[in-house]
Amino acid sequence: MIAPTPRRRVAITGLGLITPIGTGKEAFWSGVRAGRRGVRSVTRFDTSAMRTQIAGEVSDFDPGDHLTARRHDRLDRFGQFSVAATRLALTDGGLTSGNGPDGVSGDRTAVAIGSALGGVPGAEQDHAAYLALGPRAIPPSLALRVFAGAGACNVAIEFGSRGPAVGNSNSCASGAIAIGEGLRLIREGVADIVIAGGVEAPLAPLTFSAFTVIRAMSTANEDPASASRPFDSRRDGFVMAEGAAILILEEMGRAVSRNARIYAELAGFATTNDAHHMVAPHPEGRDAVRAMRLALLDAGLSTEEVEAVNAHGSSTPLNDRIETRAIKEVFGERAAPSMPSAMAS
Repeated sequence: MIAPTPRRRVAITGLGLITPIGTGKEAFWSGVRAGRRGVRSVTRFDTSAMRTQIAGEVSDFDPGDHLTARRHDRLDRFGQFSVAATRLALTDGGLTSGNGPDGVSGDRTAVAIGSALGGVPGAEQDHAAYLALGPRAIPPSLALRVFAGAGACNVAIEFGSRGPAVGNSNSCASGAIAIGEGLRLIREGVADIVIAGGVEAPLAPLTFSAFTVIRAMSTANEDPASASRPFDSRRDGFVMAEGAAILILEEMGRAVSRNARIYAELAGFATTNDAHHMVAPHPEGRDAVRAMRLALLDAGLSTEEVEAVNAHGSSTPLNDRIETRAIKEVFGERAAPSMPSAMAS
């Protein structure tokens, strides 16, 4: 009888961040420690006729710091964020874009990037030009920028990574699912390194308005800093923001052999859906419960070993109440002190 192959372990060895409170790991962490808030009145377009007039804008990003002029002119903001955050993550992880022991070029590096909206917001400006001038105004790059897989594809091209390049568009879970798929690719021996994470650049008039119409976003326009208040009885919706977070996932033995800094081990993953509604979770939270339990099973961990839960916390009335219920069902009394019922009313 052939013994089963030991399951490969996965380390996180690099971080690349583009956020409304800072670009790069150091700037982001400095912003966190200073209590900086990234939510403010929208400056990119006129929101005077909209219920929501606030968002998380990235104000310190210059594509020229990360891409050649020819390259960044062919990418929209979503594509620029994808490549730039990857470059930051590789630098942080002590990796290069070439071949060799510290390079990510070749067929053993994969890319998995999730994005709810991909390049759709970036196409809005092109659409306006089309309405004004007709087909001759359409840039040749439009068809290559609009789909959600453009982030993963452009990262693979930029860094010569010839393993699988996977783009998913699973709404708010897109980044988490990309990281989970990266875990699977390394475990199964398909790749030794996976560039994985989530990227969004949704701040464009039509896209922004679509979420105001369905009343999903906060209207705390007079006090933007307090607009996102998950698990608070005053919550009234999420705050739309742009940004990118890319992780370098690496097979543990490889990371150890090159003396890489290991931030954490990625131990388990699971994904489910409740087949219930496009914008409302199932009232019992049953499949959120199932996802957490399956992830713990996959990681080989008990609930007693979990020290922190990174909740969705969308600040919407339905999600926060049902997510609270699901977390309490999985973690029992351990969750009660931090998530009292009154906060999820």
